[in-house]
Amino acid sequence: MSVVTAEQGAEPGAIATRRGRAHFWEREAPLAYLFMVPGLLILLLFMAYPFFLGIYLSLTDKMVGFADFSFVGLDNYRLLLNDPVFHKTVANTLIYSFVTVPFKLLLGLGLALVLNQTFHFSRFVRAGLLLPWIVPTAISSLAWLMLFDSVLSPISWVLKSWGVIQTNINFFGDRWNAIGAICVANIWRGLPFFAISILAGLQAVSNELYEAAALDGANAFQRFMSVTLPVIRNIVLIATLFSIIFTFSDFQLIYVLTKGGPASSTHVFGTYAYQTMGFSALGQAAAIALSMFPFLALFAAILLRYIRAED
Repeated sequence: MSVVTAEQGAEPGAIATRRGRAHFWEREAPLAYLFMVPGLLILLLFMAYPFFLGIYLSLTDKMVGFADFSFVGLDNYRLLLNDPVFHKTVANTLIYSFVTVPFKLLLGLGLALVLNQTFHFSRFVRAGLLLPWIVPTAISSLAWLMLFDSVLSPISWVLKSWGVIQTNINFFGDRWNAIGAICVANIWRGLPFFAISILAGLQAVSNELYEAAALDGANAFQRFMSVTLPVIRNIVLIATLFSIIFTFSDFQLIYVLTKGGPASSTHVFGTYAYQTMGFSALGQAAAIALSMFPFLALFAAILLRYIRAED
């Protein structure tokens, strides 16, 4: 008695089709592309479309609330070249970024080295470190707004009690005082990002490397320079790149603290674009916002080129 299986009784074409489908799902490459489709759609919808729409609007005289507008080419960018507030905005953004990012990097590196040690309640300390990063920026900015209050600031009260100053500091009444205040607040908020990122890299450094370096007579500093730093170098560079992008595009902290004041002296790209859009000049606001793109592209190209060159 012979048994004829379904596979034997099926048509050769159907069998080949089923085998082809099974072979397709067993391959990793097509499956990987399939899983990338939702992410690609999200990027196109929420990043690519707004970006290209912003480029288009920056080339028009579009006004908020008006349906009619015309194509003006690069006129919005030419106006910015002669705008003294925009010149100050560019300078403020560069100062804001180049002052805060190195401080966040160095302090985050030191904090990560400390947290990489084993001590009591280390897990709770690491979890608490994330609070400045996960708390909504608008809420934490309100706390800094009270700390920098010209009348009730505890900073001024402590300095007066120590005899360092005679009168309260007007943090937001002077351009440089205001820039210093927002830089301090940004460093506090961005420090956990560097600390946690670098700490994750430190966890991957093998103890055998440290033991081998110690046997060769290397002290703690030499072990850090020859073992730790080369391992975490790429993580540090990538975290720095992301921090530059976050700082350049910062809006909430500065808007809550100064709103670009006093007298438009602390504007960055985000706050100045928002203020311009409040005056209904949507096309010019788009041009201001897009003006940060060449800076970010330059920084990204330099850091990514350095990462690839060292790999």
